[in-house]
Amino acid sequence: MDHFRHPGEEELYQAVLSLETVEDCREFFQDICTIKELQALSQRFRVACLLDSGSNYLEVSDATGASSATISRVNRCLNYGSGYRRALEQMKKAGKLP
Repeated sequence: MDHFRHPGEEELYQAVLSLETVEDCREFFQDICTIKELQALSQRFRVACLLDSGSNYLEVSDATGASSATISRVNRCLNYGSGYRRALEQMKKAGKLP
């Protein structure tokens, strides 16, 4: 997928990489995101986890409340992007996902 870079983007990624614990990440994302943004990000990643584990769109929608448009977009990113896939593989490797 093409990637559009924004000013300050690199610093944001470096800030995320500097965090060491889940609690550090929670506090950072609660500061940087609105409640709705954090819910949307969390929902999308959960959708990716479920799709990766073999769930179909209806099962994912029932489990997450995500719209078919959101599920479709996440699925497209799983199939043609690399971000979700890399994160999922790293989490599996670390034993944080089955």
